[in-house]
Amino acid sequence: MKCVQCKGHMKKGSTPLHIDRKGVHLILDHVPAWVCEQCGGSLLEEKEVDAVQDLLRTIDQKSQSFAQTA
Repeated sequence: MKCVQCKGHMKKGSTPLHIDRKGVHLILDHVPAWVCEQCGGSLLEEKEVDAVQDLLRTIDQKSQSFAQTA
């Protein structure tokens, strides 16, 4: 697989992911990803994107219920 940014070689590895959402800072240290050996760019597969989206949905639901009780 070639990197979409620099056309370098991508290999299986992991990447950190930081997301700010609705006052919550989510830090995932080791998300499985394709990582470019040349520029360090990363690409998540659909399975990992779906898992992150599930986490974000849970954060949205919890933050809504927290805001309603506060």
